[in-house]
Amino acid sequence: MKILVIGGSYFYGRVFVMEASKAHELTVWNRGTYSMREFGVKEIRADRHERTAACEEDYDAVVDFCAYGPKDIRDTVEHMAGKIGQYILISTVDVYERDAAVTKTEDTSLEERVIPGEAGAYIAGKVAAERELSKVCGERNIPYTVLRPAILYGPYNYAPRESAYIGMLLMNHVLPEFTDADGRFQFVYVKDAVQAVLASLGNCTAYGQAYNLCQDQILTYGSFFETLKAVAGQEDLAGLTKVRLSVEEASRQGVPVPFPATKPETHLCDNEKGKRELSLRYTAFEEGLGRTYRAFRNVYVR
Repeated sequence: MKILVIGGSYFYGRVFVMEASKAHELTVWNRGTYSMREFGVKEIRADRHERTAACEEDYDAVVDFCAYGPKDIRDTVEHMAGKIGQYILISTVDVYERDAAVTKTEDTSLEERVIPGEAGAYIAGKVAAERELSKVCGERNIPYTVLRPAILYGPYNYAPRESAYIGMLLMNHVLPEFTDADGRFQFVYVKDAVQAVLASLGNCTAYGQAYNLCQDQILTYGSFFETLKAVAGQEDLAGLTKVRLSVEEASRQGVPVPFPATKPETHLCDNEKGKRELSLRYTAFEEGLGRTYRAFRNVYVR
């Protein structure tokens, strides 16, 4: 297939390009932060709101990793002079209404309330982008698919999430032990999320549909740290110190708290629709974290 990838050099998009370039013809359109040319793809370095040569061609699919508002969607579709066979938008499970007591399915209502701060702006932008996608693709009879990943983890993750704790363990020989963190959360291994995109490409079952992408296990900070220690091995655990502190103390001291730490922040989702319709399967967390740990260990330990 001939695929236009918007974004495609940062973590999820990067791993997608690495995998998809083995079997598909890819054009990667981004601002050129990280080059992907070594994977045999065509690169277009430009802002997504500019009209470029990429807009003149036909594509079997557009895979959009970096739409954060409705203008991103509308500009892309309106600039495309060529045919779009399918538009796949990477969204997030954060688009759902904030209700910690409800496990979200793809039919759960999207968030309408105004949530203050940067996180609220991100959620509002993603909700608006999804709605704009439905509108503009409906106007032009373009099949579309929305993928909503939970917390992404894995090699190449530039965000300071699991890698922050791996670095603390390897470089400082310390891990926090939160005394009052009762939040729960779900991850999705980046290669599993990539497989969801590949399974959606040209798949008429996925047209007009949204899918949650999340692993089967539900974690807490306690189970996360226990799994991290299990994949680290005895050599790296030698001399490890655990520092007990509250979530508030951690925040004051600059200790990362990147995952939901309280029950009200808990945001769990159902993954059965993707399993049923796209045959999605999820890597066990210990296996995925083990792969991630070994990748980052090569960075931190020379």
